[in-house]
Amino acid sequence: MSAQAAVPAPQPGWWSRNWKWFVPAGCLTLSLLFCLFIGLIFTIVMGSMKSSDAYKQAVATARANPTVVAKLGTPIAEGYFVSGNINVQNNSGNADLQIPISGPKGKAVIHAVASKSEGKWEYSRLTVTIEGQPELDLLELEPGPEQ
Repeated sequence: MSAQAAVPAPQPGWWSRNWKWFVPAGCLTLSLLFCLFIGLIFTIVMGSMKSSDAYKQAVATARANPTVVAKLGTPIAEGYFVSGNINVQNNSGNADLQIPISGPKGKAVIHAVASKSEGKWEYSRLTVTIEGQPELDLLELEPGPEQ
């Protein structure tokens, strides 16, 4: 009698055993990487706007204004989501920014429109709009040069 040895069935490959978890995990990983990339771009753009001289001068002017300090209280904190644009090339450029700020007594938005010439920012508009209050023009309220 000859006995034929039973041939075992071939083992399925790695893909056929693991595709059910690998495909969703791969899609989730790609989605997370895309979201991280978008977040990184957003952080870089916000950081570059906040590090500009136009932004810093506008916030410093608002913080130094006694009317703004009286209506918002201290400390005055900057918001994270700055909107607008800044274009700078060497010693010239322009900026149009909306900067959210807040204090213990309320919230406000600084609107700064400026142009840069020979390395110096000149503001054509610098206002603060406090919630429920009329707009404050910070350019009108600045003291003139001493004579």
